[in-house]
Amino acid sequence: MTTSAATTTSRLRSSLSTVERHPLSKVPEVTLYFWITKVLTTGMGETASDFLTRVFGNIPAVGLGAILFAASLVLQFRARRYVAWIYWTTVVMVSVFGTMCADVLHVGLGIPYAVSTTFFAAALTVVFVVWYRVEGTLSIHSIHTPRRELFYWLTVVTTFALGTAAGDLTATTLGLGYFSSGVMFAVVIAVPALAHWKLGLGSIAAFWFAYVVTRPLGASFADWMAVSKARGGLNMGLGPTTLAWSVLILAFVVYLGVTRTDVEGAQRPAHAR
Repeated sequence: MTTSAATTTSRLRSSLSTVERHPLSKVPEVTLYFWITKVLTTGMGETASDFLTRVFGNIPAVGLGAILFAASLVLQFRARRYVAWIYWTTVVMVSVFGTMCADVLHVGLGIPYAVSTTFFAAALTVVFVVWYRVEGTLSIHSIHTPRRELFYWLTVVTTFALGTAAGDLTATTLGLGYFSSGVMFAVVIAVPALAHWKLGLGSIAAFWFAYVVTRPLGASFADWMAVSKARGGLNMGLGPTTLAWSVLILAFVVYLGVTRTDVEGAQRPAHAR
């Protein structure tokens, strides 16, 4: 390893173990509400994507998803600070569009889930390395410039695509089924928390580890609710499942928007502190 590469690796490890906060960060405080809402968006995005492609067809659905995703990003980038409904609308659209991107590789191009999972894992690694080389940190609490926000959303899209491919890999290719996959990922998501608590894993590394796992966790349970009993599901259907998860997301986002419990103290109005 060259001196330059060794220095970069050392700095990257330091970044992964340090949380930096900025008063104008455009992402929410990482609380229990954050993780619940995040998991709900992953499940809703999974079934919504399948529902839209079934109703409109693959190409029109992907086009519609891309347009809505782009529109939500414009709103997010134009916002000067974190706004709950804008941020979570963007996450929802990332979930829908990210699912479509992963599905296109498998359904449209016939690429096996094992290959697409490996591809998106490699892509995520590249994004992290470039993000760190340019900005010197991977902390989500430092998202207060357009460039950092661009890296953040690029990372989020890649994690959704990776999580989608990984969830489908375990449920179908490995034959675990959707419910068993959901249970497995519910166990896996506890790993970074335990590693951070007991083994000294950096909070940033633990966060991104858990963030990736939320995607197959939520998607697996949403698929389990939607698919037929012959496929091991509850047979609720794509539309009703999408609607149910959407209502839950709306309830949490309204609560967060009103209480602002997920806003860092520097952004929170005096009456909410």
